Amino acid sequence: MLLSVVAPIYFAQNSVEVLVKLIVSECSLLQMDFEIILVEDGSTDNTWKKIEVLSADIPQLRGIKLSRNFGQHYAIACGIEQAKGDWIIVMDGDLQDHPSAIKQLLAKANEGYDIVVAKRISRQTSFLNKIYSIVFWKILSYLTGRPLHHSISNFGIYHRRVIDAIISMRDAIRFFPTMVDWVGFKKTTIDMPQQARHEGKSTYSFNKMIRLALDVVLVNSEKPLRLVTKTGIFISIISFVVGVIYLYKHLTHQIEVPGYASIIISIWFLGGLIICILGILGLYIGKTFDAVKNRPYYIIEKSTR
Repeated sequence: MLLSVVAPIYFAQNSVEVLVKLIVSECSLLQMDFEIILVEDGSTDNTWKKIEVLSADIPQLRGIKLSRNFGQHYAIACGIEQAKGDWIIVMDGDLQDHPSAIKQLLAKANEGYDIVVAKRISRQTSFLNKIYSIVFWKILSYLTGRPLHHSISNFGIYHRRVIDAIISMRDAIRFFPTMVDWVGFKKTTIDMPQQARHEGKSTYSFNKMIRLALDVVLVNSEKPLRLVTKTGIFISIISFVVGVIYLYKHLTHQIEVPGYASIIISIWFLGGLIICILGILGLYIGKTFDAVKNRPYYIIEKSTR
């Protein structure tokens, strides 16, 4: 049985060696064959050079360099497509997902689960980033209609058939947690404290998280369209009721001077609503356009194997 460990790497020149050595140390204790796949996601520092040096000394390590920065979830997609293991572990490359948990994940999977995901019981990040994360996952869960939680990360172990099912999904927008949730299979979680980041800080700003949430919603749900449709129906009902009221007042001569303010407010409100609806439709059309182009969602520039 072969175990694959996949990690996207971005600006990690000072931590990648520590990461690899910890993974090798933990996997060597499992008494099973293993491989390590590090996907370097377009860093401009010396991260790739470090991976090349490590690959020359560690036969289980394979480094893959993408042609540019495609994003974390596209790097994960590249890694799992290259992995050959019967079990695949996906983890972040910043050491917040500590390799010491690999044994625990595998032991839980051997109880009969296809998916075992780490649930973070504590987060080593700023209060503001915690708020960003909670808001992001709340919005994402509501708009996709899926029970997603901010404490669930990419870190977990996945059976080969789970990974094959995810690979078969040719979505132009890749977001690993929602794809794992969609394919199903027998799943559980284990509580695990999140470690402190070895170096640097998260590249996910609030704006990036909102853009990511919007992309994921557009590719996974039609709920925004349903919401604007319901809003339109609600406004139509209110408008009809108000129209009947004003017609009655007109017929009974209760209106002496027509209201300028109400007309202007109605025009601006309905105009804004129409533009919002057209914008949402435009976003869906744009994502459909991206999908039909059928471009690869990552490009490999070079590999150490």
